[in-house]
This record gives sequence, C-alpha cells and structure tokens, in this order.
Amino acid sequence: MPHSLRHSFATHLVESGTDIQTIQKLMGHKDVETTMGYVHVSQVLGKSIKSPMDTLEDRTLED
Repeated sequence: MPHSLRHSFATHLVESGTDIQTIQKLMGHKDVETTMGYVHVSQVLGKSIKSPMDTLEDRTLED
C-alpha cells in the first residue's frame, strides 16, 4: 500500500506540472532515474511543458 501511495503522489505531482527534480527531492531519491520509475505511468509527462516562447506569447495577449 505505501508503495502505491508513493506512485500516486509522484504521478499527481507530475500531472499538476511539478518538475521532476522537485519530485525527486520530495521523495528523497538520490538518482532521478529512481524518481522516473515512479512516474512512468503518467501519460502527461513531457506533454504539459511550455516553451519560454509560449509564455511570452501569453504575456503579450494580456497587455
């Protein structure tokens, strides 16, 4: 059960946009590859990443 909770925790963090290094620190992993093993089930990993150019475009629309 605790192992499933760790997987869920890491996956939800990734899906909400938390970067993998932050998740690594929160889970106490020394190696990011260990963390990646916990989030491999996420379908969102890498899809929600915005380019800095995307954020510039969003700012121009607000002005």
